[in-house]
Amino acid sequence: MIQNFSVLLSPTPRGARLARLLATEQLRDWGLPLDPARLIVAELANNAATHGRVPGRNFRLLLYVVGDTLRIEVTDTRGDRLPHRRATDEGAEGGRGLALVAALADRWGVVPGLPPRKTVWAEVTHRTGQSPEPETPRPGRTGAPQEQPTGEKAPHQAPPLPPAGRRHSGE
Repeated sequence: MIQNFSVLLSPTPRGARLARLLATEQLRDWGLPLDPARLIVAELANNAATHGRVPGRNFRLLLYVVGDTLRIEVTDTRGDRLPHRRATDEGAEGGRGLALVAALADRWGVVPGLPPRKTVWAEVTHRTGQSPEPETPRPGRTGAPQEQPTGEKAPHQAPPLPPAGRRHSGE
């Protein structure tokens, strides 16, 4: 069964906060673990509201589950600004969002969309039978299938999976 949830939100701090809250409730409804997914949603939505903001144009949060994989997609209307991880100073207050997404997600990437859009996505694989809300943080590394020689996960450029009931053009 494919489960999906999609919502348009304003590219503001309030819209980013609402994305996290709505995603949390949807994950609870689906009986899925809240973390790390809600943290990933918070970072991607904040990036859309901060760096992908175009006044009068909303961003879209899309969550869907196929098998044991939760896919999180945030689409904004600043396709001219593709996200990239940057080195940050220890004292810097920002700039760690994509590093956090890379650490928490099993896979992530960015896909240019129809102009002027882009979609930043992340996938989290969950095990069946996990409790909806873990009692304590889980120690250790994420379950990434492969790592770069530097030990950091690079973004993938794979196209996003289509939402339920839709097919990509050209397939």
